[in-house]
Amino acid sequence: MKALVTGGAGFIGSNLVDALLVRGDEVTVVDDLSTGRRENLEAALANGARLVEQDIRDADAIAALAGEAKPEAVFHLAAQIDVRKSVEDPAFDASINVGGTANVLEGARRAGTRRIVLVSTGGAIYGEGAGRELPLSEETPAAPEAPYGQSKYAAEGYLGLYERLYGLSGVSLRPGNVYGPRQDPLGEAGVIAIFCGRLRAGESPTVFGDGTQTRDYIYVGDVVAAALAAAGSEATGPINVGTGIETDVLELARLLGELGGAEGFEPELAPARAGEVQRIAIDPGRAERELGWRAGTSLEEGLRLTLDSI
Repeated sequence: MKALVTGGAGFIGSNLVDALLVRGDEVTVVDDLSTGRRENLEAALANGARLVEQDIRDADAIAALAGEAKPEAVFHLAAQIDVRKSVEDPAFDASINVGGTANVLEGARRAGTRRIVLVSTGGAIYGEGAGRELPLSEETPAAPEAPYGQSKYAAEGYLGLYERLYGLSGVSLRPGNVYGPRQDPLGEAGVIAIFCGRLRAGESPTVFGDGTQTRDYIYVGDVVAAALAAAGSEATGPINVGTGIETDVLELARLLGELGGAEGFEPELAPARAGEVQRIAIDPGRAERELGWRAGTSLEEGLRLTLDSI
């Protein structure tokens, strides 16, 4: 299969590119390398992947690339991923996550692409989970607490529009807080990358808030498996990709300290940050029913793999 991966030099994208190559796909990566890293693709490029350095906000360039590559499937991961940056500059966030997505969809439509897999967000799109029955299903009304979640929700809306207007087949994956090798500390689950770095450096972790805030942490390899399953399915609309399990930040620090043999890995508390929710966990039931997917990596195993990669 010919595949185009936007944001393919990033954390999740590069892991996906590797998996596509393993199964024999022809892969074109588009990434402006603003947050993605060329070194994430070293093995992939040696194994035949092609990297095109391009900003998805350039509509003409994206249309030309899609027309030349003629991908059967587009995996759209290119995005502005920093929640704090989205709060500081929501227009910039929207220009990439909404405008850039529209460009990718239009390019795919013109190129005759069969299937679009949009990697959205489950950690930020539903908003605050406190006071709601967790884990949250896809039927839960979206109520983002930051522009990042709102822009991702708008991107999903454009994907649905292109299905209704042009018959373009697509699915929006809503992963929990993704972590694993190559993780960028800017993302929703960046706390794990930061904590691992602090642990290896013999430093204490910083926790914003009281440390009781929870997230649904999902290992990157499981997200890649969900993306591959989604591309081969006929499912449409949003699909949660998570574990349904809440883990608070203090527990995260404790687990990492045990895994790293650092008994004194005690967090230092700092003021809470705007735009971040207190509790969240997402229900992966639809992914299991319609994609045949479920998370296969426990948090402890995933944290061990992440630590070993540093």
